[in-house]
Amino acid sequence: MWLTNSSIGRKVIMSVSGLALILFLTFHACMNVVALFSAEAYNQICELLGSNWYAIAATCVLAALMVVHIVFAFILTFQNRKARGNNKYAITDKPKLVEWASQNMLVLGIIVCLGLILHLHDFWANMMWAEIIGAEYNIAPTDGFGWIKYTFQNPIFTVLYLIWIVAIWMHLTHGFWSAMQTLGWSGHTWLLRWKCIGYIWSTVVMAMFAIVALAFTLCPDMLGGMDGKVVPFWM
Repeated sequence: MWLTNSSIGRKVIMSVSGLALILFLTFHACMNVVALFSAEAYNQICELLGSNWYAIAATCVLAALMVVHIVFAFILTFQNRKARGNNKYAITDKPKLVEWASQNMLVLGIIVCLGLILHLHDFWANMMWAEIIGAEYNIAPTDGFGWIKYTFQNPIFTVLYLIWIVAIWMHLTHGFWSAMQTLGWSGHTWLLRWKCIGYIWSTVVMAMFAIVALAFTLCPDMLGGMDGKVVPFWM
């Protein structure tokens, strides 16, 4: 099958899966912002997206997209390095017109993967997975507001998440327009437009994640309205 056996096909798979993940990040960011204004509303969303069959199915699809994107990213990276051979050592100056992110996508990808593992441990394992297996903690699996507040009580986690957010932002700013180029949706004029759109979109979405993390670290008791009071606890 040409999608998996050819370099172009693999790039198409990378592009489609990447764009799907960008849409998910956009939805996730919008959902998280709700927690800044109403703990009750945010928890209602978490309950709606808990261990319901449709949420579990969507999670499986999302996980499959992530695995496909990561696997093909590694395959393409190593294929490109193998194709260049020893020539990569002869280059000492980086092209001025190529962004740093485009030359370090593998490094950024590894940071993104490590951050994803941390995120799954802090939230998915304590929420959807805990609800599925019936685990009991000091915070209910559907109390997403409580889990956000607990996680960002620790400034170390905040710093780690901010590093993760910056890495994702750099990954997206290159990946967005690169995906459009691979799918043939950008000529000379539209390439510049897609780059601009990608920077704006990526900046807005990742800024939303960063604002939530910083807000829950710096002023947690001022968030979520009157329904946002959560008694401090220790796991």
